[in-house]
Amino acid sequence: MDSAQLRHRLNDSEAPHWAVPVLGAAGVMLVPWVVLLVIVLPTNHESSHWDLAWAGFDVLLALLLLAVALTAWRRSPWLESAASAAAVLLFVDAWFDVLTASGRTELSIAIVEAILVELPLALLCLLLARDGERRLVRR
Repeated sequence: MDSAQLRHRLNDSEAPHWAVPVLGAAGVMLVPWVVLLVIVLPTNHESSHWDLAWAGFDVLLALLLLAVALTAWRRSPWLESAASAAAVLLFVDAWFDVLTASGRTELSIAIVEAILVELPLALLCLLLARDGERRLVRR
């Protein structure tokens, strides 16, 4: 694929004209919402189905990591999307593991897991996503 074909492909995949104002407005409207949540929500909250929430999240994360491995192996055009989604979930997993840890032991484990496992895997996924277009162009 030469540069003209790549430019044509990128132009074909441009977002609809309404996407920028809608998503921009949604991002701006979230700011006061976040401020309200910080003010109104309690610091502690007990939750039903905590185990199912985390198990479901981890199942989705495992499926995404398998999708990244498979799409990388097959040199699939889906690599960028799978790797980007996996990176996001890995960052979210690290964030919530650290913030929901109770006690020093759980917090220490969450921080070590984030530093040694989740964040490095997220960075690897981002690198794969970034390089995905280059690999497709070389094909």
